[in-house]
Amino acid sequence: MNLPKDKVEKLSHLVIEVLFKRFETFPDDSMNNRNAPFHEAFLKAFSDKLNGKVIDIPFFISLSSWLHGLNTTLGQTFFEKAAHILSDGEKREYTSKKLGNLQISKVQKDNINKLMTELSTSVRKPNLIEENRILFVEDSSERENANNFSCDVFIEDENEIIAIELKSVKPNSGEMAGEKRKILEGKTALFENFPGKKIRFYMGFPFDPTAMKPFENNKDKFMNSIINCRKYFDRDEILLGDELWDFLSGTNNTMQELINIINIIATTDFLDKYNFINDKSNICLNGYEKQLKTWNLFSELELLSNNNIINEKIKGNNRLNRIYNQKAFNKGKYNWNRYYTLMKLIDNG
Repeated sequence: MNLPKDKVEKLSHLVIEVLFKRFETFPDDSMNNRNAPFHEAFLKAFSDKLNGKVIDIPFFISLSSWLHGLNTTLGQTFFEKAAHILSDGEKREYTSKKLGNLQISKVQKDNINKLMTELSTSVRKPNLIEENRILFVEDSSERENANNFSCDVFIEDENEIIAIELKSVKPNSGEMAGEKRKILEGKTALFENFPGKKIRFYMGFPFDPTAMKPFENNKDKFMNSIINCRKYFDRDEILLGDELWDFLSGTNNTMQELINIINIIATTDFLDKYNFINDKSNICLNGYEKQLKTWNLFSELELLSNNNIINEKIKGNNRLNRIYNQKAFNKGKYNWNRYYTLMKLIDNG
């Protein structure tokens, strides 16, 4: 395993949180399914295609809604949080309602408009190096607000700023021009506001839907599958599949490690194992420590190995006893406050 233990554990916590929430909303049967007469009416046209594959139409409709929720969770929560864990980055929103708009010069704004016009009319082909040369110019012309933009992953190093906009689905044909303008304005604004630092701004895709195997990517094929992608984007502006995950972590085979973590935890008896870990009466059972190791719960293993010391320290202290007796997970989220409080008892001898 190439990833450090602390990141493996945090990723495992994230997987547990996502699974717990999705189990809570899974439609176990069609008894409480929402009324969807229009869906059912339209689906009758596909009854021959669904024959033998879908028996319970109301359940199928509810399951489709649940899958839509899973897609949303992956796109808005899992991919972004996993990226932050791997890269030690964060989300930043340079908008009027969040951190405020950054400023660029009038000359830079004009250069962006000219680039977009030339790209849209195919007078110019996308070229990352040439575009940066045009945009990253210091001048004293009048300043104005850049358009709103956000960085799903923002990384600031000593000499460099890295910004990534994550896309969980392929953009529609009409979106590529808007995405390009957003990135041009974004990286120009970052250049202006972080003087002396190299600026890199990417569009990142967590997996390649055009690839034949899970951990492969074919960037040229992928870009060709998106209408107007080649018209506006240099291939060096895109991070795809395992390329993205390795870039975020700085190691190799990161996507495979991430999928392996999910596969270990995402089993049919997930809730049984979750409840087993969360029940303190199981702490002395042989399978308890094994389950903590299987799920990469290294912090809980640390508390378990020092359980006798902790019990001595909390004697006669109601507050510490209450914290000790709290569950390790609350609605899928790991109880870090409990961990840090109990670890102080161990660290203080």
